Amino acid sequence: MRIFRHFSDVPPPLRGAVVAAGNFDGVHLGHRALIGEATRQARAAGVPMAVLAFEPHPQEFFRPSPESFRLTPLRTKARLIAELGADAFFALPFDAAMAARTADVFVREVLVEGLGVSGVVVGEDFVFGKGRGGNLQTLKDEGALHGFSVTAFHTVLANAGEKISSTRIRDALKAAHPQEAAKLLGRHWAVEARVEHGDGRGRLMGFPTANMHLGHCLAPAFGVFAVRASIVENDQVIERHDGVANFGIRPMYEVTVPLMETHLFDFDGDLYGKHLSVELVEYIRPEMRFSGMPGLIAQIAEDAQQARLILAKCPRLPTLDG
Repeated sequence: MRIFRHFSDVPPPLRGAVVAAGNFDGVHLGHRALIGEATRQARAAGVPMAVLAFEPHPQEFFRPSPESFRLTPLRTKARLIAELGADAFFALPFDAAMAARTADVFVREVLVEGLGVSGVVVGEDFVFGKGRGGNLQTLKDEGALHGFSVTAFHTVLANAGEKISSTRIRDALKAAHPQEAAKLLGRHWAVEARVEHGDGRGRLMGFPTANMHLGHCLAPAFGVFAVRASIVENDQVIERHDGVANFGIRPMYEVTVPLMETHLFDFDGDLYGKHLSVELVEYIRPEMRFSGMPGLIAQIAEDAQQARLILAKCPRLPTLDG
């Protein structure tokens, strides 16, 4: 899959694509179904299939906040989309110029002149253009004018009959329900970042940890999780381990920036500088303050044992490489 940060000078073999358009934060089951419909149309027509999204997310442009809501930063989103078989991913910069484009100008400049689309697949609630001035009917009218098809993909519902949405997934993770998030995503949600040097306290206690700052990513509930971690090199998983992780501010040490600290079971190697993907499988407990080191060590040992029992009973869901 080729990744583009622009819509001009698209190589001829990738023009004429059927394009799945949206934000796709999380690339959840609803997104996957929509992209699957674009793939079906593209393969039937013998044309490329592409995904179009904005980077940063428009909400980050209009309502910047120090606390990120993103389920999937660009690197993660691109890998998940590639796994779905897309030929191209247009991660178009959302800036003042993009925000100022009216719906008809966006269609003409980006979809028609830039990408030369043959078809567009969007959700039923799709809106676009300056001031969200364009909607599904606008897109259909523009498609009829410029000669490309428009498909409104019907909402995908969860088991309870509610719409699968990125907002529901965020709410589940913030409420310490990673299993509910996994049902909507079709996989366990993961924190991905490079491993940083820490203070070494975990190793001294007999539980060495891989320390990661989340950066531009949603912060889940503080506490301890049973996890599955993947060591990733060149966007390929090279090693997997079960483990236990704490995310939070470590009340005993008064850390100001939340940190993900992951202890991998049956691992004795060097992770510094490596890219790690830590899947949150089940929430064990909230963060706690201990009166001394012995109590903390005993609790970590108990958490690790509980995590082993949880993971032994939990089937593996699809991960980075399926």
